[in-house]
Order: sequence, then C-alpha cells, then structure tokens
Amino acid sequence: MENNNKRCAWVPDNNPEYQKYHDEEWGIAVHDDTKLFEMLILEGAQAGLSWETVLKKREGYRNSFKNFDIQSVAKMTDEELENLMQNPQIIRNRLKIFSTRKNALAFIQIQKEFGSFDKYIWAFVDNKQIVNKWTSINQIPTKTEISDKIAKDLKKRGMSFVGTTIIYAFMQAVGLVNDHTTDCWKFTPSSDK
Repeated sequence: MENNNKRCAWVPDNNPEYQKYHDEEWGIAVHDDTKLFEMLILEGAQAGLSWETVLKKREGYRNSFKNFDIQSVAKMTDEELENLMQNPQIIRNRLKIFSTRKNALAFIQIQKEFGSFDKYIWAFVDNKQIVNKWTSINQIPTKTEISDKIAKDLKKRGMSFVGTTIIYAFMQAVGLVNDHTTDCWKFTPSSDK
C-alpha cells in the first residue's frame, strides 16, 4: 500500500525496510504458530542490539533456522548450531543461537498442552488485541504486567531470551498489543463492542 502519511516516530524516514516492517507487520495480529515462533526468536536475538540489525539479518535467520519450522529447529544438532557461529548472516552469539533450539522444544510442549502456541499466547490478552492510544512514543512502555506474566511463564517452561522487555516487544510485533501512536496512519481505534 503506497502511503505518504505520518508513521510512528521510531520509524526512520530514510529506511524503506523499516518502513515496510512498520506498515505491513508491526501491530498486526498474528495467529500462525510458525510466524509467532519466528518473531519470538527474532525479538530474543535483538536483545542488546537494534531492531534494524535484526531486520537486515532476517533472511539469514530464515535460511539458518529452516524457515522457522519448529519441528526442524527442535531437531537441530549441536554441530549444526555450532556451525552457525561462523555464519555472518545471523547474530553470532552462542547463547542466542542455542536458545533457538531450546525455545523450539518448549514451544512444542506448549503446542501439545494448549493445541497451539496461538491459543496459549492470545489467552494472556483474553483473545483480543490491546489497542493503546499513545500520543507520543515517550508514553509507550517497555514492559507491562502482562509481559511480566508471559515472560515468567515462558521461563518456567524452559525458554531463554524471553525477559519482560523482549516479550513486550514481541507483543507489539505480533499485534497482541497495538502501540501505533494516534498520529500514525496505522493507528486504528479499538473496535470494542
């Protein structure tokens, strides 16, 4: 969709990749388990880095982690993961690389328990997107009580790189929460009935 309207202030004017991510993904509700897994891994990979770094390496992640096929990632060997330490197409952090398999295994257990990760994660927001009405990016929190609760539960289930700040960014990315500011063309008021 071609658009010349104002975006959220965190989106650089000179970065088409960032703009595309903002316009076509961020804040849009995701219910596909593979996509949810991808975003969970990418948000964890971002820890301590910029989202721009992760966006630039996204294809490298898809290639390295079998298009985020959860079953395939769960079966990756130590050798495969070790070899990824030499891959410049991803963030070469041993803990982050190995946590991908660890998180896939926990993700599968959640799917078994709840029927899907989608059902599990959306239950934290009563299966309804939280639409905030921030007028400035300075008002947007980095964590909430809900992200605290999700992070605690995911850690208890054996996941890594799922702290509350990472989880809140994940919630924004997959549309559990819509944090587009009110002056952004993507902002839509809640359709609460």
